[in-house]
Amino acid sequence: MTQFAWPLMFLLLPLPFIVRAVLPAVKGLHGDALRVPFLGDLEKISIKSGSLWNMGSSSNPAEYSKFFWLTFLVWLLLVTAAARPQKVGEPVRLPAESRDIMLVLDISNSMLEQDFTLGNYYIDRLTAVKKTAADFLKKRADDRVGLILFGTRAYLQAPLTYDKKSVQEIIALMDAGMAGTSTAIGDALGLALKNMRDTQDADNKIIILLTDGENNDGSLSLGQAIKLAQDEKIKIYTIGVGKPGGFFGSLMGITLGGNSGLDEAGLKALAAATKGTYFRAEDTAGLQKIYDTIDKLNPRLNDDRFIQETSELFYIPLLAAVLLSMGLAAALRRIN
Repeated sequence: MTQFAWPLMFLLLPLPFIVRAVLPAVKGLHGDALRVPFLGDLEKISIKSGSLWNMGSSSNPAEYSKFFWLTFLVWLLLVTAAARPQKVGEPVRLPAESRDIMLVLDISNSMLEQDFTLGNYYIDRLTAVKKTAADFLKKRADDRVGLILFGTRAYLQAPLTYDKKSVQEIIALMDAGMAGTSTAIGDALGLALKNMRDTQDADNKIIILLTDGENNDGSLSLGQAIKLAQDEKIKIYTIGVGKPGGFFGSLMGITLGGNSGLDEAGLKALAAATKGTYFRAEDTAGLQKIYDTIDKLNPRLNDDRFIQETSELFYIPLLAAVLLSMGLAAALRRIN
């Protein structure tokens, strides 16, 4: 498809007629004007051809008409070039704008509790997290993903990156107790917020916090972390993992001892304060569904933006105008 970027330029087409009607006809090429080497040629052409410069008084109307319309054709080509003709390709959907996702994973010793199942076997919570997080990363083709592991201390293992393979390798190698035995949720959140501060707009940034405990260590309280998250306007999804009663509760199908240290109230408050959502994962399948749900709750932007490839064609009429002008100049010289 061809279009003109500046179609209003075609309003200049009548300009030669307007100028001819308004300005007086040229009486000749005599007088005290600055002498130029080809002045004599112009005078002879004026006499022999009826003068292209004095169109209105040509003694040969046919010759006048021929040269007038040829010069007007040059003008038409110049105006067409000025209107910027373009060749426009088919609309192409732009890739969805990438999101920045920071995974904040608890690797305290309690994550070794074996109350999850995979197939017909009981597995510990950390193994379930490794599998579901790896599956989640495989689907993040256009997103940047970062990773923070925490226990007694919080450690940035991977800044926001498109290299999901490296993040997957780190997750596969993580082990419970590597960051200490207690749980510093506040410090982990503070580190995540710090590393997302200078990234793209808040609408495309999310934090996924996964833990099976409560904030019982570190410099930041959960309340302070919530206040920081609100100030940064970053949405946080929180996931509490583990069945009430741990392994024996899972095995017997009964609840022993409440939530086994999981601070559900704090995690719910954190999610609500940042316009996120709290989830409870009690098995591997449930944890997988949670990741899928988060993906749907926070869709990527720009799904309906399109772009069209555009090629400029102004040089074609411009070149034609130059060549035609050169031909006219050569023809006028031959008249002499």
